[in-house]
Amino acid sequence: MAKKLEKARGRRGSAKKGAGRAQARLARGSSAAAARGDRALRRHLVDLLRGGKAHLEFDQAVADLPAELRGAKPSAVQAAVQAAVQAALPYSVWRLVEHMRIAQRDILEFSRNPKHVSPEWPDGYWPQGDAPPDDAAWDRSIKAFRADLKAMEELVADPSTDLFRRIPHGDGQTVLREALLVADHNAYHLGQIVTVRRLLGAWKQ
Repeated sequence: MAKKLEKARGRRGSAKKGAGRAQARLARGSSAAAARGDRALRRHLVDLLRGGKAHLEFDQAVADLPAELRGAKPSAVQAAVQAAVQAALPYSVWRLVEHMRIAQRDILEFSRNPKHVSPEWPDGYWPQGDAPPDDAAWDRSIKAFRADLKAMEELVADPSTDLFRRIPHGDGQTVLREALLVADHNAYHLGQIVTVRRLLGAWKQ
């Protein structure tokens, strides 16, 4: 009888060990799937920030724009079209580029720097004039936009960044939300840049 009981206990022990191993495999599988999902989400966010999928990239929108047209507004169109366009797009390419740069920097710094102070809304998010002060100002703006976009891409691609954690100095925002905001805002104004360039006759693509 004792031997039979020992055998029964052994079978039960083996069954428990087998169940434990199965649970461990399931946990490892779930963990691996979560890791794959995390990597995929970060990759998709970087792709969205860079553009080139549903909309053109920033570099395409600003490439080869003649200096004399950087501060120009569409005006050489038929009178009726001109009135409608001027009402809908009262901006030069310079104003749009600088607005994108300022807004993107604000979102980036808010996402990573608790001491960041946002510009005054709305005037602080726009440059003063329609045209850049000089070619160097245009070049600085383009370079800064590219650098900040890369920094945002690196922030969301970093596995140590918790995309879903609420930003401590915010009021409910997450890094995921801020990254999507950058991509959405940039896509909106890139479309405006291309429209202005088309109307100025400065868009070849």
